[in-house]
Amino acid sequence: MTVKVGLLPIARSDARLFVLGSLPGDASLAAQRYYAHPTNQFWRLLGSAIGEQLQDLDYEARLALLAERRIGLWDVIASAARRGSLDQAIREAEHNEIEHLLHHFRDLRAIAFNGSTAAAAGRRLIGYPPPGIALIDLPSSSAANTRPFIDKAAAWSVLGKFVQP
Repeated sequence: MTVKVGLLPIARSDARLFVLGSLPGDASLAAQRYYAHPTNQFWRLLGSAIGEQLQDLDYEARLALLAERRIGLWDVIASAARRGSLDQAIREAEHNEIEHLLHHFRDLRAIAFNGSTAAAAGRRLIGYPPPGIALIDLPSSSAANTRPFIDKAAAWSVLGKFVQP
């Protein structure tokens, strides 16, 4: 089984919100871009939550808009053995030190977990966050999560209150 290594975090030092996935899938790792698989609904869901058409922008423009809105991206898992891209196939996971987000990002107000794998590991790593920092569990943006988009978007809409207008 192949060991896959995740991507570096993307964030300005004044990020207010981090969205953390589990471990990028094969398409994202090959492209070295977050949420690169065309069926992943991440950009559409986050765009809906913050009132932007992120899916219509090229990758660099998406990242610039996230920076402007003080949103960071990263993953809970730094590396793992995994065949394919499904979270259920993750073995021997090594985790990123996401608890450091609480200390290095002074303006942080929320950490959102994209999917149950990210939420379970992320909450275990963080423990109890300091007052004023919300931990938010989101339905996975992956196409493997067959929940209707409208239901996912409703859950993701809570993110809008944590970002710069």
